Amino acid sequence: MVVRYFIDKNNNNFVKDFLDENPKIMAKAFRLFKNIEEFGLTSVISHIKKLSGLPLWEIRILGKDSVRILYVNKIKEEIVLLHAFKKKTNKTPFKEITIALNRLKQIS
Repeated sequence: MVVRYFIDKNNNNFVKDFLDENPKIMAKAFRLFKNIEEFGLTSVISHIKKLSGLPLWEIRILGKDSVRILYVNKIKEEIVLLHAFKKKTNKTPFKEITIALNRLKQIS
């Protein structure tokens, strides 16, 4: 399985930029990405969740700060990381979902 970052037409890589600002989160995320690439999504099943009614999934990174990375299964063997944010409430904020959906439209 391939893990790919969403990059917009201005060459912005939002998820990578977010992770670069948070080294501890980046280390946890890269460990998950490596497992996904080597063994597939089933290897990180406890860290992923489908957002109901949407084509989006989230990778949950827990610790001092809870972080979510929203992604989509673009093709069978590839996921595209669309958006990352620190989660402060129980429900995923609609604003964050909207950002991911807008980025998804750009690659569809």
